[in-house]
Amino acid sequence: MEQQVAMHEQACKLVNHAEASVLNNFRCAQGAEYRHGDRRGCFKGTRTAVLDQIELWTRDSGKPPLYWLNGLAGTGKSTIAQTTAERIFADGQLGASFFCSRDFEDRRNLHFIFPTIAVQLARRYTEFRSIFVPLVQSDPAIAYESLYTQMRKLIVEPLKESAISTVIVIDALDECKDEEPASAILTVLGQFVSEIPKVKFFLTGRPEPRIRRGFGLPLLAEATDVFVLHEVEPNRVDSDIQLFFRRSFLETADHQGGLDGWPTKEQLNLLCERAAGLFVYAVATVKFIDNRNSNPKKQLDRLLQLPKSTAYEGMTKFKANTTLDSLYTSILQEAFGDDHPVNDPKVQSVLGAVILAANPLSPSTISTLLSFDIEDIFPLLSSIHSLLTLQEDTDQPVRPFHKSFPDFIVDPTRCINERFRVSPPSHHPELLVGCLNLMNQTLKKNMCKLPDAVTNSEVPDLRERTDRYIDSALQYACKSWHKHLVDKHTVRTPKIASALHRFLENKFMFWLEVLSVLGAAREAIDALDVVIKSLKVCQ
Repeated sequence: MEQQVAMHEQACKLVNHAEASVLNNFRCAQGAEYRHGDRRGCFKGTRTAVLDQIELWTRDSGKPPLYWLNGLAGTGKSTIAQTTAERIFADGQLGASFFCSRDFEDRRNLHFIFPTIAVQLARRYTEFRSIFVPLVQSDPAIAYESLYTQMRKLIVEPLKESAISTVIVIDALDECKDEEPASAILTVLGQFVSEIPKVKFFLTGRPEPRIRRGFGLPLLAEATDVFVLHEVEPNRVDSDIQLFFRRSFLETADHQGGLDGWPTKEQLNLLCERAAGLFVYAVATVKFIDNRNSNPKKQLDRLLQLPKSTAYEGMTKFKANTTLDSLYTSILQEAFGDDHPVNDPKVQSVLGAVILAANPLSPSTISTLLSFDIEDIFPLLSSIHSLLTLQEDTDQPVRPFHKSFPDFIVDPTRCINERFRVSPPSHHPELLVGCLNLMNQTLKKNMCKLPDAVTNSEVPDLRERTDRYIDSALQYACKSWHKHLVDKHTVRTPKIASALHRFLENKFMFWLEVLSVLGAAREAIDALDVVIKSLKVCQ
């Protein structure tokens, strides 16, 4: 590493006064390089699997020229990108880096990326600089050109002419303002990447729709290696997070003192369980506990005394001006902030179904229960893919990636923008009505077309029949409708009272039959108990 730093400094010294003037005055983003700011890399010994795979990719000329580190919000993409940039620099391969950030105007503006990378390449490589400087002197306005022109003139042509072999790192593409349906940067990269075979691009970004569409373009799909960070084996991630906690608390003990034997193994295990694979949550936890103005033992006890709450972690800054809550707010704002307010109820209803469902629902089931078109549901969920585990198959369940997001979105003190907030008193009844209406519309006698006079155990293909004749939405409605009757007074509201009356009068026996073939007869007892208690409250 020291040798590479010395070589880098020597290259910078070779820049003459005229060249330095051009480079210093060229329009580019400030603080975007990996060496700037207070960015921290991975703790030593953590994320080794992904880091080693990235290193193999950088060194193997036979690998695709692009690498996408795909990860949900808070999974540690930027930390890995920082360590990757440091490693590549130590190997002498790093040409430039650009860490995007929505917190800074120039670092969220796509039109600053290529000029900034070009300046770094010019400072790093004499051959590149000898081409770049005359180009800028002859056409100073090139920094204001289209992305296509910037890429072609500032990056591709100088790299082709100089025949440089290098790696370029671009972190957090999702933090850039981009109005195109497919990522504008990726669209341009796709048009030129084959012209510069000696150059590799390492990119990170959440799996947001425009980024997924960008990497899915024909020109990029076969030119990209993809590592899905949130699909790493959970045990491996938990092990890394536990190591992060142990080393962080050792540092806390060193500078605070009086913390021998703290935290206990049981406490560490509980913290790892709460983190549930979310590295940013672990960082926020350490920041909350390691508060110089508070006793860390007491801070940890405060967290663990509220096992069902993530409020403390959500409001703790894990980096300058950023908390988990502000991260969630910015993602929701980016996804839905420009929508017309008339769409807000649909957004809230769909999020409510994801957050409040008794069991994870698929987009197709949500569509059925809420009577929305699946063509509306899936794009809506895709726009916040970075907060959810969401698959392309609309029949597969969708769920929040981490418990802190549901905690945030139902709490008015944390989710202060009511446009996105889910209100359980409003959205549980909506799901209840959806379940009752579906059962009233579809339940009928012998739905699975079973032979006469047989028990369930005598039907060898019972499972296949239930899957064929009772879709996932109806299965959910039959087993879970009563779990949305959380406010006992809602049973008296006209819409619910009417739907419940029709159900009990006309569909009750068919419902029991369905529960029987589903092996969920116990739910009938629980459901009737809830209804009876609700009616008694309202008498």
